[in-house]
Amino acid sequence: MPLALLALAIGAFGIGTTEFVIMGLLPEVAGDFGVSIPTAGHLVTGYALGVVFGAPLMTVFGTKVSRKRMLMMLMGLFIVGNLLSALAPVFGVMLLGRVIASLAHGAFFGIGSVVAAELVAPDKKAGAIAMMFTGLTVANVVGVPLGTLVGQSAGWRVTFGIVAALGAVGLVGIAKLVPDLPRPEGVRLRDELAAFKNVQVLLAMAMTVLGFGGVFAAITYIAPMMTRVAGFADGSVTWLLVLFGLGMVGGNLIGGKYADRALMPMLYVSLGALAVVLALFTLTAHHKVLAAVTIVLIGGLGFATVPPLQKRVLDQAHGAPTLASAMNIGAFNLGNALAAWLGGLVIAAGLGYTAPNWVGAVLAAGALLLAFVSAALDHRDKASSAGGAVTGPAPTGQRTSVPH
Repeated sequence: MPLALLALAIGAFGIGTTEFVIMGLLPEVAGDFGVSIPTAGHLVTGYALGVVFGAPLMTVFGTKVSRKRMLMMLMGLFIVGNLLSALAPVFGVMLLGRVIASLAHGAFFGIGSVVAAELVAPDKKAGAIAMMFTGLTVANVVGVPLGTLVGQSAGWRVTFGIVAALGAVGLVGIAKLVPDLPRPEGVRLRDELAAFKNVQVLLAMAMTVLGFGGVFAAITYIAPMMTRVAGFADGSVTWLLVLFGLGMVGGNLIGGKYADRALMPMLYVSLGALAVVLALFTLTAHHKVLAAVTIVLIGGLGFATVPPLQKRVLDQAHGAPTLASAMNIGAFNLGNALAAWLGGLVIAAGLGYTAPNWVGAVLAAGALLLAFVSAALDHRDKASSAGGAVTGPAPTGQRTSVPH
């Protein structure tokens, strides 16, 4: 494994920690600033929107500099945002810090995916992407619980200060270990935008929105579902999320390994199984042990789709993958926001705390359907190309012998 992948994983660990740790610290932040919990929730929404809009904006800006330099600039932005959050005198300044930090998120993973893929042999690209995303998944197992514990005992500002320090470690690692890969010759913004004319790129992004949306339809409402339906104590939710994170780590590594061998079959299996497991969660949510097992499976199956979907976008965007890769990271967050909204709608409609699981199952099934459509288009295009090669005109001057 190239050490550069470790540097990228450290940066991903810091980004993953700051994205999710705020959810466990909302009461402390709200109390400190004297705002309501729903108002403090804007720190989550603001970050997600910053990722969606920041991914293309920062990537477009990055077309003017080398990928290594852009990764370093993004980590610098991440450090500034978290320091601003840690030192914020009023709520508005902390929200600004969250948005600044989020601007680095999508572009870092998007550009980092391209760099990771270029560091290894062609048959190991998905595995390299998965290695970088391991930092994000491990953050949910280690960084978020520890960050929450530190924030609740020593103060939430200490947590964001530590996250900024993690960003500094990632910045140094990138500066020392990531090679200064040359920018592709002749690739301009026009070429990057042209990738979105490719139906396969758009289909991969739609699969990302629906597939990951399926995961977060259930996980967004995991606390009320587990405490009011399964009967877990409030303090158990943190450890249930650790189980979810462990599933994410395993699924991410498995998805990376098998996507390099059989990308589309990996998507069929993971998305199909995810739809089934989410549907079953409406039943298993009533039993503690079964609910805990299901949560691990949701994390594993959901993140098993990440490396193949990210590689699918890189492959289909051909010579100008950077913007498409970053936009696919934004698609993950768009799926999160969409699923959380839909899940809230069915709960508000009085369908119960397990109803979002059905929403997730439908979204995952939709992603599976799109995977079949994408594969069918692939087969059609290959058949068309093969047909053109067979029936095309013979080269000038070539004579065909006719058997007598």
